[in-house]
Amino acid sequence: MRGAIGSPACSCVALLLGCTFLPLTTAAAEPAKDGAAPTISPEMPAARPITLDDALAYARAHQPAIQAALARVQTEEASARIPRAEWQPTVGATAQIFGATANNTTAMYLVPDDVALPRIGGSVAVSSAQATWKPHASTIVGASVFQEVFDFGRIAASAAAADAKVEIRKHGSDAERLDVELGVEEAYFAVFAARGVLSASEEAYQRTKTHRDLAKAGVLSGLRSPIELTRAEADLSRYDIGRIRAHGALLVAQSVLAASMGAPELSLDVSGAPPSPAALPSLAWSIEAAAARDPVLLAALARLKAQERATVAIGARLRPHLFATGTLSGRAGGAAPSGDAPVPAGNGFVPDVPNWDVGLVLSWSLFDGVTLAERNASLAEEAVRKDEVTVYREQEVAAIEKAYVQVGVANSALAALKSAVAGAVANYAQADARFRAGLGNAVELADAEALLTDANVQLALGLFEAARARAVFGRTIAEGL
Repeated sequence: MRGAIGSPACSCVALLLGCTFLPLTTAAAEPAKDGAAPTISPEMPAARPITLDDALAYARAHQPAIQAALARVQTEEASARIPRAEWQPTVGATAQIFGATANNTTAMYLVPDDVALPRIGGSVAVSSAQATWKPHASTIVGASVFQEVFDFGRIAASAAAADAKVEIRKHGSDAERLDVELGVEEAYFAVFAARGVLSASEEAYQRTKTHRDLAKAGVLSGLRSPIELTRAEADLSRYDIGRIRAHGALLVAQSVLAASMGAPELSLDVSGAPPSPAALPSLAWSIEAAAARDPVLLAALARLKAQERATVAIGARLRPHLFATGTLSGRAGGAAPSGDAPVPAGNGFVPDVPNWDVGLVLSWSLFDGVTLAERNASLAEEAVRKDEVTVYREQEVAAIEKAYVQVGVANSALAALKSAVAGAVANYAQADARFRAGLGNAVELADAEALLTDANVQLALGLFEAARARAVFGRTIAEGL
């Protein structure tokens, strides 16, 4: 399954991991005073909070990727109207003037494709001895109307093939919307995770600051050795860097959320508590539901149908078609007609001899090798499309099974992560009590602090992974359709 907005699934995970392990490069941080919040970007406006439902609704209405997909559907619908336009009449006109010899006709003209000009005019037999190179004027003006009367199913076959292409575009539009919604959901949960990491970093900084102050008081009173203070100062600086990185990662996560929605704001924030993931359906039901509504598979089926209809449409070009035609024309030739008929006034320069006609024409291409070859090529393409459908079905089942397992693993890991936090809290409480009583040292306390901070950070990331895994599973079964 594809991801939207440059695969946010990967970018969000990398972003959150970078909160604690990567250098801060998103903005220049100013040194923070003890207990003060770090300053990352003073020019950054406060992010407006938004709910997940509102974020998804805004993305559906404004995200450029969705708008482009809908525009492609409209373009394909306009193209599908082209075959049906063959039922509309065709009107053509022509005006011609020639100077040429007239050794066997009193008038001449070319017959353009959009004007039907029946041969009307007198002829005179001219022997080779009487032939002359003297030119005579010849003019004609005329207009014709063509109207399809019966197409023997040819137009309907072309229209059906065009309609199948519209279905392909519609399924592609649905897939684009689901991808965008997945990107918004991932970005939304990433903001919650970034806030969790920032909270863990801030708490670690405050606890370390308190212990630094205790160590400083102990050193000044002579109850502790100077190395206790030195270690506490080093730990305080480390956690200060961690909270700066976490703050920067939160700003980036908020900007990614706004970008995933196509919002004009530079950044957006989450509102309230994280939404609870929907209950996980059974695997068998999920596979059955995806087969009925997954736009990727439906698009593959639509491509097969479109190819089958294209084969029919190509073959239908060999069918006859019946059309009516009518022409109104005026013409004149400057050469002397046979018999006693006079030369028209104007000596052929004025097309003042009127004619009209109506007719019913049956046209049939009995054999066309190129059309037959195209139909055979289309039949071969149908076999490819059938194989593609089989491949998509297998890939879909594999993706659903993988996503299903990932949801179970992520949910199971949450229980272990919460247990790890509880253990780290108890361990830290004991280390803190020992340090305050003068029984523990800075190394023991620093180890307990690192364990607690890491447990809190991993829990925040675990909550994100569980929410993201459920969102990805929903995408694999097209839950949003």
